[in-house]
Amino acid sequence: QVQLVESGGGLVQPGGSLRLSCAVSESVSSIYQMGWYRQPPGKQKEMVAITRGSLSTIYASSVKGRFTASRDNAKNLLYLQMDSLTPEDTAVYSCYCVISGASYWGQGTQVTVSS
Repeated sequence: QVQLVESGGGLVQPGGSLRLSCAVSESVSSIYQMGWYRQPPGKQKEMVAITRGSLSTIYASSVKGRFTASRDNAKNLLYLQMDSLTPEDTAVYSCYCVISGASYWGQGTQVTVSS
């Protein structure tokens, strides 16, 4: 069973930064598609960033230029560096990966941006 565990969420002031981590039980280097989604309170889940092997990462327009997704193949980690955070970034952030056509998700981590 593939397991993903997010960490790094919390409360941050507007304009601040957070880095989320997603620990994966599989070899990250062998996974083509991995990424992050988020679900703001009272809203539907939305795509944040999708990494696809050596191809360029896809970002939601609302986070482009502020968020950066990256992988650490040696540690089997997926990261989401979030800068210039705004209250609109408040959400539960979840990582996912696709292996052999099946999607696997973490449990999510809460990010709250508030003064």
